Amino acid sequence: MTEKINPEHIAIIMDGNGRWAKERGLKRTAGHEEGAKTVREITKYCAKLGIKYLTLYAFSTENWSRPKLEVEYLMKLLDKYLKSELSTYLENGIKFKSIGDISKFSKSLQKTILDVEEKTKNGKNLTQVLALNYGSQDEILRAIKKLNEKKLEVTKENFESCLDTAGIPNVDMLIRTSGEVRLSNYLLWQNAYAELFFTNTYWPEFSTNDLDDLISDFNQRERRFGGI
Repeated sequence: MTEKINPEHIAIIMDGNGRWAKERGLKRTAGHEEGAKTVREITKYCAKLGIKYLTLYAFSTENWSRPKLEVEYLMKLLDKYLKSELSTYLENGIKFKSIGDISKFSKSLQKTILDVEEKTKNGKNLTQVLALNYGSQDEILRAIKKLNEKKLEVTKENFESCLDTAGIPNVDMLIRTSGEVRLSNYLLWQNAYAELFFTNTYWPEFSTNDLDDLISDFNQRERRFGGI
């Protein structure tokens, strides 16, 4: 019998904030606000479960094409979220890390991101990774440039050392909420052998019970990594 263990690394595409709000006659921003609350609950719960890495798709390289006011709101919400969650990170032993090209953000938001990374660097229970201005194709191109700049031999190990996720194990379990069934340029290299889960639940409604159900499903799967 195959030993059943919880995933070490869970990645989530947090989808459905806008549709959740629209169905309730609310502005899309209300959906993002509610979604931030879900981030807090799921992050704390993963730390409690002993999950080591939780990577959340917070803002993609494609999200800049959204309406200007919505993008501006998302930037403010991210800054507010990180500042307000610092105490949550520290109380729960959570380390915060960002991946993606944050150089496109305002100087003040970059400072907030780096400050929270520094202040939480000793967290041992869970590493929460936020993908910010992240796109996997962009990450892979940047990694190739790093390989060339460092004059490194092209090997799997060297390439992975140049990815934004260097030092983080590949994804065991990928979850996408809201009923969409695609990867949307998210952790394409890191998801090579991830177990994929798609749920119709909108992100603002995604609960710890939903996560429990999916982890239970994960524990029923036999991961063969190309073997028999």
